Amino acid sequence: MNQRNAGASRRSFLAAAGGTATIGLAGCLGGDGGGLDELTVAHMPIYPDLQWYVMEGEGYLEDVDAEVTGEEFTDGPAIVQAFGGGDIDVAMFGIVPAMIVIDRGIPAQVTAANVREPMGIMAESSFHDVFEAEGAEAFETWATEHGRPFRFGTFPQGSVPDVLLRYWLREVGVDPETNDAVEIIEIGGASAVWQAIANDEIDGTSIMEPVPTIAEAEDSSVAMLRTAAEILPGQPAAVTLMSDEVRESPLAAQFLEGHVRATEFIGAEPDATARHVEEGIGMPADRARRALDSPLSNFVTDPAEITDATPVFSEFAADNGQIDERLSNDEIFDLEVYDSL
Repeated sequence: MNQRNAGASRRSFLAAAGGTATIGLAGCLGGDGGGLDELTVAHMPIYPDLQWYVMEGEGYLEDVDAEVTGEEFTDGPAIVQAFGGGDIDVAMFGIVPAMIVIDRGIPAQVTAANVREPMGIMAESSFHDVFEAEGAEAFETWATEHGRPFRFGTFPQGSVPDVLLRYWLREVGVDPETNDAVEIIEIGGASAVWQAIANDEIDGTSIMEPVPTIAEAEDSSVAMLRTAAEILPGQPAAVTLMSDEVRESPLAAQFLEGHVRATEFIGAEPDATARHVEEGIGMPADRARRALDSPLSNFVTDPAEITDATPVFSEFAADNGQIDERLSNDEIFDLEVYDSL
């Protein structure tokens, strides 16, 4: 289902506002947009899409020679559907749904990363020392002591947080499909993950900001065990996917110039960035500001920063049946637009 502007479901978590925003820009037919006078950008109200809210809030989109319309979606599959229907020109969402678009033969490629290594594995604090001492056997120890498996709760299978969790478990020697000491529960949305933590429904998660910052502020016993940088350096997450029509026009470079400016702004102006988070995503500015200091807040634009780790996600997406076969980096990425800036 194509779920646009469905902000109400997350208001208790982020008090989020509004979805669709249209920015009147300099371009028009016959301008410098290569024949394109409109650009529709799909995005999600999540931290890894923060460049969108900065670009919008700081007016960087005014330098794009087209009318840019932002469409807010609640999940990646809805964006895939809209992209396939020709409703979207640019999408800022996860690397896995971007691969699904490409695998379906829709002419598009990733031209930018939004963030690098934004996920973390969180677990009950009492589990940390046991895991450091016992490794994979710590889950058996937990199950014996608690009479049930260790429960991870994260986004649905095949999502970026889910892939990182399964990759990490595989690397430490745990197969969640056969190991009865570990259970992975599918949860839709960061707000629902936090509620599951707060209600003691799960023992750990794989998640991005702002959940770790909220958990710390609320004195949760679920705390960071491993960051993505420790598990899979260069881990991809949210990316910017462009249709071939956009990629082959001057609008691609113009949009990425604004993306670069937004990335630099996030690093140089964290206080102002936090206000954009509050206005665009709905997270209170004080917590947004703390989240920007998190080791998970690694905002980038250069797609080359995530290419080394992307094959891991292509492998998982193929094994899960989300794509027909593993995609090569050449199929996924167009590095030339960024390199041309």
